[in-house]
Amino acid sequence: MSATLDTLRSTFVHEDLACGVEFAADLLPDRRTVALTFRVLTGVTDEPAELAGLHAIVERTLAKGTQRFDGRGLADAFDRLGAQWGTAAGRQSMIVRVLCLPEYVLEAVELVAELLVRPTFPDEACRVAVELAQQELRHLEDEPHELVGIMIHRLALGPQLGRHLGGTPESLARITPETVRQHWQRCYSAGRLQVAVAGPVEPRPLIKRLEECFAEFGDATRRGRAGVPWALRAGREHRAKELEQQHIALALSGRPRDDPRFATEQVLLGVLSGGMSGRLFTEVREKQGLVYWVGAWHSQPRGGGLIQLGASTTPQRCRQTYDTLLRELRRLGEDLTEAEVVRARDGLIAQFETEDDLTRARAGSLSDDLFYFGRPVGPGPKLAALRAVDLPAVVAEARALRLDELCVATLGPATL
Repeated sequence: MSATLDTLRSTFVHEDLACGVEFAADLLPDRRTVALTFRVLTGVTDEPAELAGLHAIVERTLAKGTQRFDGRGLADAFDRLGAQWGTAAGRQSMIVRVLCLPEYVLEAVELVAELLVRPTFPDEACRVAVELAQQELRHLEDEPHELVGIMIHRLALGPQLGRHLGGTPESLARITPETVRQHWQRCYSAGRLQVAVAGPVEPRPLIKRLEECFAEFGDATRRGRAGVPWALRAGREHRAKELEQQHIALALSGRPRDDPRFATEQVLLGVLSGGMSGRLFTEVREKQGLVYWVGAWHSQPRGGGLIQLGASTTPQRCRQTYDTLLRELRRLGEDLTEAEVVRARDGLIAQFETEDDLTRARAGSLSDDLFYFGRPVGPGPKLAALRAVDLPAVVAEARALRLDELCVATLGPATL
């Protein structure tokens, strides 16, 4: 077991349990609630291509019935603890989040173990989940912002990692209750489970309960830690669709979360798209009036990073908007000012410290630490990295952007 003390006086416990679970706790004795994040290291690359969408269907149906409870009974059991909870399927993991009072932590662990270790996947629940997923695919046609996002992820991340979590009409039609159970059996185990806890907890009783609850949760061998190899390849895709607006999405290589220069990229994107003072808003929307919406952000599939830009404009201004987005990316390395860097950096620090007051945010951040770094890192080093970012570092980062290796997706009447 290892324990460290970060600059914000929180003590971390990090331990690999005998049952296979990786456990970490951010011990915060002055908090009034406890937040838990259970992350199963399985994602879209573990589902067969012909059954795309299966990962998300398993997540939707986990809590619809277990050996002890039906779906309603499980929800009532959480309610009796006064616990807030929910599940979510991501590209590389499935997450269960719980927030409860300290006196109910051990019981909350038992309920999460019930839905992860002993789900029954009732036939009717699986059928309804597939039907709802089909409906959501049909509704996507009315959400062009979502559609262009699916296009750019497929381009940038490739056909496996960039696969749409919702699958396709054809793949969803092949999903049966039996394929759902088989996928859970194959991809869910204690060796793939990371548990991150934040709040006023006693670690030893919690570890003991985790050992008891997950002792029979499949293979204890550690799995799912290696990122799927991928590299962005330049490419373009256009989908013609009769719309009043034209949607543009760009992606280029960014920093992985564990890169020492990740904080510099954060500040760079803050300069570019940090609220109404960001360059994209002031230059592209306010001064030129080119867009209805514009933004920039980054995402970090484990093993790499993406910088993404998006805009919605008129078909007639599609080319001008695209050229302006590229110009703003280039200009970052030419005329960046100290004031812009300070504004973006201080805004990120303020956001970081505000979120840090939320116990659930601390548990989520600790879970991300295990996912990306393989160990607790804590807010102290991340804040220190942000505070160390200066103008020369951001200029150098801007000049290193690979603007000759772009992925571009467009949706609407016009082509570039």
